[in-house]
Amino acid sequence: MQRRTLVHAAAAALAAGALPAFAQGAWPTAKAITYLVPFPAGGTTDVLARLIAQQLTTVLGASVIIDNKGGAGGSVGSEIAARAAPDGYTMLGGTISSHAINVSLYPKLGYDPIKSFAPVTLIGTNPVVLVVNQASPYKTLKDVVEASKAKAASGGLSSASAGTGTSQHLSLELLAYKSGVKFTHIPYKGSGPAIQDVIGGQVDMMFDTTVVAGPHIQSGKLRAIAVTSARRLASMPDVPTVAESGINGLKDFEVVSWQAIFVPAGTPAPVIERLHTEIAKILAKAEMQDKLKGFGMEPASMTTAQIAAFQKSEVEKWAAVIKAANIKVE
Repeated sequence: MQRRTLVHAAAAALAAGALPAFAQGAWPTAKAITYLVPFPAGGTTDVLARLIAQQLTTVLGASVIIDNKGGAGGSVGSEIAARAAPDGYTMLGGTISSHAINVSLYPKLGYDPIKSFAPVTLIGTNPVVLVVNQASPYKTLKDVVEASKAKAASGGLSSASAGTGTSQHLSLELLAYKSGVKFTHIPYKGSGPAIQDVIGGQVDMMFDTTVVAGPHIQSGKLRAIAVTSARRLASMPDVPTVAESGINGLKDFEVVSWQAIFVPAGTPAPVIERLHTEIAKILAKAEMQDKLKGFGMEPASMTTAQIAAFQKSEVEKWAAVIKAANIKVE
């Protein structure tokens, strides 16, 4: 009887909104929280993770350490996170590639993008921009397509990406599929090293997020050819959209990348709610909003349930695209 009374009392306390001891004081402890970034340093996911981790360390009173584990379009680091203990001490920077695209590309993915994780926050969405180095002879998308068509016998123009299955890769494959022109995809382990080779002239071009490409465009090291959004960006008003190119088949071309934060499935709900709330506060700050918009990102505001629904729709969307374009892992 006494035990039953205690159980009922605990249930009543939870119903009244009382947080369990786990959320009140046991988490976080002095133990560091690992923020896994499934790409090398310098890419979009890494840049955002460092901005968030710095402020999250202050508000949680526990160190948030960035751990870069790149490879396979974000799959390597995501698999590590999926296997981590669901105790609140592992976070993952998930992306459109790791948590929506890869499941349709890799026949033996070591995790389920939906079942292996619980969503915490959708940081924002951002289009991709096609860039070439400053010395490139290509000024427009028509220039790029015609040059690649002329080099079809040797594989067409080369295009770098942050890895097979990333938004950079899928943007290229969609361009090839819709335009009927061949390109050579060169996957790297992340945007950082990939874009450096475009700047250096070792690779002809690259689709990359505005977060990574933007500073290089502003510095004059890269030339922006076209953005993959439906409308021109406020941060790059002079750069046309792919759809504006006038090329047959590209009228409805659109790719929007996104960045989110996940934790291993089974992480206690109070921890997820605390992380969601604190990160939302960080992202809502004026300076963070300015940085996101300066990157060309559209800040997002979703509940964890809305993020889960959004992710499911993205998985279905890209599965259809990959099947239609017959995209294969290299």
